[in-house]
Amino acid sequence: MKTKIAITSFASLSPLGTTPEEVWQNYTSKESLIASKEFNGQSQLVATIPAGLKELVLDLKKTDNKYKSLDNSVLYALWVSRQAVQQAGWKAGDDFGINIGSSRGATELFEKYHQEFLETGTTATLSSPTTTLGNISSWIAHDLKSAGPEISHSITCSTALHAILNAVAWLQAGMATKFLVGGSEAPLTAFTIAQMHALKIYAKEPQEYPCRAFDFNKKYNSMVLGEGAAVACLELGATDKALAYIEGIGYATDDLQHNISISDEAECFQKSMRMALQDIDPSEIDAIVMHAPGTLKGDTSEYKAIQRVFGEQLPLLTTNKWKIGHTFGASGILNLEMAILMMQHNQFINIPYIASQNNKTKIKKVLINAVGFGGNAVSIVVGL
Repeated sequence: MKTKIAITSFASLSPLGTTPEEVWQNYTSKESLIASKEFNGQSQLVATIPAGLKELVLDLKKTDNKYKSLDNSVLYALWVSRQAVQQAGWKAGDDFGINIGSSRGATELFEKYHQEFLETGTTATLSSPTTTLGNISSWIAHDLKSAGPEISHSITCSTALHAILNAVAWLQAGMATKFLVGGSEAPLTAFTIAQMHALKIYAKEPQEYPCRAFDFNKKYNSMVLGEGAAVACLELGATDKALAYIEGIGYATDDLQHNISISDEAECFQKSMRMALQDIDPSEIDAIVMHAPGTLKGDTSEYKAIQRVFGEQLPLLTTNKWKIGHTFGASGILNLEMAILMMQHNQFINIPYIASQNNKTKIKKVLINAVGFGGNAVSIVVGL
């Protein structure tokens, strides 16, 4: 990295909670936050935001009459963006960029409008502007009264980490000095879950740990959906208020053999991790927060890629999908939150159903992975 890029604040809203204290407390617990919930009369395994936090989102909805028509994917992002900017000390009118994306966008609202169209042949006046992908960043810019560029995108499950890549490029190019980045996802609808079942990757059986991410003895796919949003404030240069620094970035796309899969040894991850590590000795990486969605091929191919890059001296390996499910476009930024908390507490979070790996005395540098449909991998190294 030509110039240090500091993460000066972080805010999240997920099944883990919202404050750093409660999020960390949930991470140190061995309990999964995945539970059964009814969708269209059928019980499905999902990880939901706690009821108390949903009330806070409803309160936000009441602060502006225009917000009543917005999807939860936008409202979740608005809520965390307010928190992050306040923590960073950014003010209304400040010149900062915004790049916050989503894999699926306004899922629930889009499905609602489409159902109304099927039933009546007409749709609501605001059905188009409230379901576009540009919704998230543009509404946040409106809410925060920012003066910088607004960017939204969808790059499936690596969306949030791609937002970081883009912000780093702007910052390193001198086109901005501050950027708000992240991802938001509210995908818990019957139709979305049905799509995952159609792909034959969704968990079916309730058990203590329904999503068996990183369990190489599992005989079935076990992905579970979760919802959430998280954002980080990035600033160019060293600062006393830095939570951590971005030290390396990498990206790559697989040559796909199938619409949804990645190569057997995740060549995209091999390339993205090597790019992120180009100025860093691999032995300096203390831990990796894996993408590890809980699918048979997704977990094993990423693990093989890590073995290819790191050889026999593997860092500690973990994932949060067993606890909060897969939050699609928000998953990468929630991985970043886990990495920052592990470094701050100097404590590795083990996966309870695999053998303990806690044999390091420090967690000071962590690599984070994310990949999605299309084999679009991103790897980011963060350190204290």
